[in-house]
Amino acid sequence: MASVNVERTDDGFVARNARGAAVQIGSSDTEGVFTPVELLLAAVGGCNIVTVEPLTAKRGHRLARLSMTVEAEKGAPNILGPVTITYEVELPENDPEADEVFRNVAARVHASYCTVSNTLQKGVPVHLAFKE
Repeated sequence: MASVNVERTDDGFVARNARGAAVQIGSSDTEGVFTPVELLLAAVGGCNIVTVEPLTAKRGHRLARLSMTVEAEKGAPNILGPVTITYEVELPENDPEADEVFRNVAARVHASYCTVSNTLQKGVPVHLAFKE
């Protein structure tokens, strides 16, 4: 099971995981924090990139630079429209196969391996519960 704790603090809101990592959360007018929508986009991007990079390197093609931008516009007042992942890659010199390997790995990760993307595409329910 995956789990995070989100709570109000004196400075706003913070999400923490069991390993001790923390992320500040706030509104779009608060400096130095992520909004919940930005965290969702970061989760999509993070899930893809942390899988693509080692799989590409494992195939012998360590990319010189790998980054991405993840974007979505509002599709309705409280719903995002389609999410677009745009990779920015600098290929290693003298490696003519690196681009094809990277693109194939990225496509497979997106289609099959990224839990976050797969979950969004399936549209799983979100339940509300209250502790007594």
